[in-house]
Amino acid sequence: MLPPLLEAQQVTLQRGDGTSGMKPVLRDISLSLDAGELVAVVGPSGSGKSTLLRLFNRLLEADSGTVLFQGQDIRTLSPPELRSKVVLVAQKPQLFSGTVRENLAIPAKLRRESSPRSTEDDQRLLELCRLESSFLDRDSQRLSIGQQQRVCLARAMSGPCQALLLDEPTSALDWPTAEALTHTFRDLADQKGLGVLLVTHDLRVARLCADRLVVLINGEVAASGRVKDVLADPGSQGARDFLFHPEPQRTGEGT
Repeated sequence: MLPPLLEAQQVTLQRGDGTSGMKPVLRDISLSLDAGELVAVVGPSGSGKSTLLRLFNRLLEADSGTVLFQGQDIRTLSPPELRSKVVLVAQKPQLFSGTVRENLAIPAKLRRESSPRSTEDDQRLLELCRLESSFLDRDSQRLSIGQQQRVCLARAMSGPCQALLLDEPTSALDWPTAEALTHTFRDLADQKGLGVLLVTHDLRVARLCADRLVVLINGEVAASGRVKDVLADPGSQGARDFLFHPEPQRTGEGT
C-alpha cells in the first residue's frame, strides 16, 4: 500500500507573541493527503490554516512532529527540490512582468533546464486551467485577478508538481468567478492526479470540490472527515459554531 502523498504526524508549531513568550500556533496536527484527492481546510481567521500550508513545503519548520512527502521526511529533501513538487499558490496572484508564456517558462529556468517548453505543452496547461491558448502572448499584468490566478495554477504545474497548496485562492474573486475556479481545482485532482490541499474561508468552495474537510479551531483539528459527514455532525462545539455561523464572505473581482 502506498503512503499518503503528504502527511503531517502530530505536528506542533510555536511562535513568539512579543509579550508572554512562545505561543502554540498549531497543536498536535495530524492529517494526510492522497494523490488525486482534494482536502479543504477551513476555520476562522487566526486558526493556523495558512501556517499549516507552509509547513508542507518548508517555508516554516515544525517544532515537533513530522511532515512526510511520499513517506519521506521532508527535512531530508532540499527546499528547492521539495517546492518543485509541492507547490504553494498564494492568495494574491504573483506574476512577473511579461507575457503569460514567459511566466510559464520561469520554473524551468529556475531549474536550469536546457530544453525550452513547447507551445503545445503550454497550451495544454492553459486549457486545463480553463484559459484559451490565445492567452499565451497576452501581458500578464493586464489580466483580471481571476485570469492571473489561473495562470499561477498553470505555472505551478509546468514542472514536476505532484501536490498543490492553495492559500485562499478565491478570496479576491466574486462568487461566479470563484465557482468556476473551484471546478478547475477539482479538474486538477481528477485529471492530473494531483493532491490538492485547499485553505478557504468559503464553505461553498469546500462543499463544491472537496473530498474531505478539516476544521481548524485555535490551531487544533476540531473536525475531520468526508465533507457531508462533517457538515452533518461536526462533533466538537468549536467546529459546530464555525460551520453553522461562519465568518461573512468577502466579495471581490470577476473573471
